[in-house]
Amino acid sequence: MKKYTRVSLKLITFGLWRISAGLAERVNLDSINCATESIITRDVAVIGGGSSGTYAAIRLRDIGQSVVVVERNDRLGGHTHTYTDPVTKGKIDIGVEIWQDWDIVRNFFSRFKISLTKNEFAPSAVQYVDYRTGQLVSQYSPGNATDALTAYATQLAKYPYLEFGFDLPNPVPTDLLLPFGDFVEKYALDDTVPTIFKYAQGLGNILHQPTLYVMKNFGLVDLKSIQEGFLTTAKHDNSEIYERALAELGDNALLNTSIVATKRSITGYSSITVTTPCGRREIRAKKILLAIPPKLDNLDGFDLDATEKSLFQQFGNSAYYTGVLRYTGINDNTTVQNIGINTTYHLPVLPGIYSISPSVIPGLLNVKYGSPTALADVQVQSDIIASVQRLPNRTISVESPEFAIFASHTPFELTVSSSAIESGFYKRLYAMQGKRSTYYTGAAFHTQDSSLLWRFTEQLLPLIVEK
Repeated sequence: MKKYTRVSLKLITFGLWRISAGLAERVNLDSINCATESIITRDVAVIGGGSSGTYAAIRLRDIGQSVVVVERNDRLGGHTHTYTDPVTKGKIDIGVEIWQDWDIVRNFFSRFKISLTKNEFAPSAVQYVDYRTGQLVSQYSPGNATDALTAYATQLAKYPYLEFGFDLPNPVPTDLLLPFGDFVEKYALDDTVPTIFKYAQGLGNILHQPTLYVMKNFGLVDLKSIQEGFLTTAKHDNSEIYERALAELGDNALLNTSIVATKRSITGYSSITVTTPCGRREIRAKKILLAIPPKLDNLDGFDLDATEKSLFQQFGNSAYYTGVLRYTGINDNTTVQNIGINTTYHLPVLPGIYSISPSVIPGLLNVKYGSPTALADVQVQSDIIASVQRLPNRTISVESPEFAIFASHTPFELTVSSSAIESGFYKRLYAMQGKRSTYYTGAAFHTQDSSLLWRFTEQLLPLIVEK
């Protein structure tokens, strides 16, 4: 599920776009993803076909396990969303845009014969505007964050385990529990804030978040990759890997499918009743891998026990939205970044736009929007259009700004309170692995980063397949 857009260190002041997660481009493969069996018996049922779920399903097949994937949307890929312009046929990734340059990433793409390349970000002119009023903040400068990021890296080095999940020590280090604004003040890291905010899009108000979550979203691996470069697909079509995974899974990927009921077994087979476009089906599986956000309103039909309910109900979440705009009146080579005129560190007030930036297709611009809480899509779209219309120095066209495509990545970051973290929330959460024949992966168990989530999932596979 992560990464978001990141840039080289010399471009860091132009903005680090959080590779928001997105969705895979829809492929019309209905003829092969409609299981004909009334009872589907598999070794593992994977619930959720996003980045983690798709990776797990393919890897489980590779090691000899039979799988079925249950996905409520009409495509695989989760937050990986690619827009295809009907005029130029060019593609714009508005969800996951880059990956860490790791063997696990290269191997997964190589398996599907998809070429990768180092990602390059072309610099653009930057305007700083307070989107609330449309006022140009001409005197603003994000400054040079290099020295401050070095100091931040020194703090990150104290917690190497954060790169592998939430396996926190007991007691949890006090600094990880501090609101990030207090942590910044304690270690004089003020100059890092604009950069981290631009990178950690989707976290809501980062100054209020426990430092734990900010560090996990912007950690040592990210600082290293900023210097050494990230990977993206050579075709600039990040959804292709999920299209190919869907083609391989065939009728083992149940799209547009919802769970009606579950009856999990400690031994033997668990039962999952689902509704598919072809009617109701029963899945019988030895193991279940849950790869969806574990919020109570996302788990209808699950036979949750008291422990699961007590843990999952503690999750709150932020919201993140991405899209492609046309008719903005903004120059194709200009990024318009949201800045708060009279706010702490000049951070923009959320809900609001993070930035509007060039795409690879003239006349189409990327937009990123965040909120501390979930909003209706129509409310977000309306706010974005109104914000664009307030911008200064905009070339007014006959047409009003409109969306070529829009995607909600909500719920985005799942978080709990500092007091819950301190009292051992993640110890209890991780202790659920394997209970009632159920295993868990996804961003709630690590962070919004596809590369890190694939590594986390890979380490989980031996537990799932052990006899």
